[in-house]
Amino acid sequence: MNFNVISPKSTPELLDLISQHQDNNFRFCAGGTDLLLEIKKQPSDDLTVINLAQLDDRLFTSIAKDDKYFRLGALVSANQIINDNELRRMYPVLYESADKLASRQIRQVATIGGNICTASPAGDIACALVALEAQCEILAVDRSVRIVPLSQFFLGVRKTNLKKNEILRSIIIPNIGQQGKIHSGFIKVGTRRSMEIAVVSLAFHLQTNKTDEIIQAGIAIGSIAPVIKFCQSACDYLKDRKLAEIGPAESEAFASKALKYASPISDIRASAWYRSEVLFNISKSIFEQ
Repeated sequence: MNFNVISPKSTPELLDLISQHQDNNFRFCAGGTDLLLEIKKQPSDDLTVINLAQLDDRLFTSIAKDDKYFRLGALVSANQIINDNELRRMYPVLYESADKLASRQIRQVATIGGNICTASPAGDIACALVALEAQCEILAVDRSVRIVPLSQFFLGVRKTNLKKNEILRSIIIPNIGQQGKIHSGFIKVGTRRSMEIAVVSLAFHLQTNKTDEIIQAGIAIGSIAPVIKFCQSACDYLKDRKLAEIGPAESEAFASKALKYASPISDIRASAWYRSEVLFNISKSIFEQ
């Protein structure tokens, strides 16, 4: 297995390389935790790997905040998310998804961009970011930038909205501030305790005002459809309800609305019936926490 590796150090150099390789077989590599497994399964002697590990551009590598949004560079690692106290306080769903990703060693190198661009319906961090209604900032070789909602970035299993002359630069999370409570988390159900790919996952992020009314709701489900799904009608159902007054009947109605976004399959890891039952039950359970 032979492939060529190029490591650009600046964004202009990176964009020039992308432009030069439009007619070639090339892939981006950040942490490499997914790509190396793919190359091992499907070797290619004509592959060029554009290694982003040495890229020096804060828009790709850092976490920044202002009054309107958090910007997370595509090369930010799962471990950087875990160690950022403000992200942990404001977006527990994102912290928990990063903390449950694979092993400690993998979290040191696995990146947000890799988790998203792999476009797996089981992507942990990607599922949390969909619940947060994050947007993708995509950079093209002509230096133009376009913004795409993350929920629309996924087109199918391992298929994205990204064009061959583009690269994901950063992820933008809306920042509406904190008025009341934040009720937020990530539930991942698998068949073993560690290093697990989710059989079903649920990301939720609810914010209330000072009178306990839900003013923002984000719900996303993973591993239960070809792409991670944002459950809009389930979110709409929760808006303006008082969080403390959501009882068993409301929880079941909410879970039924989330379940409508599922199209589970049966495979070696779980049956479609099991996935549906698990999603319904964990959806109900978020109001018991």
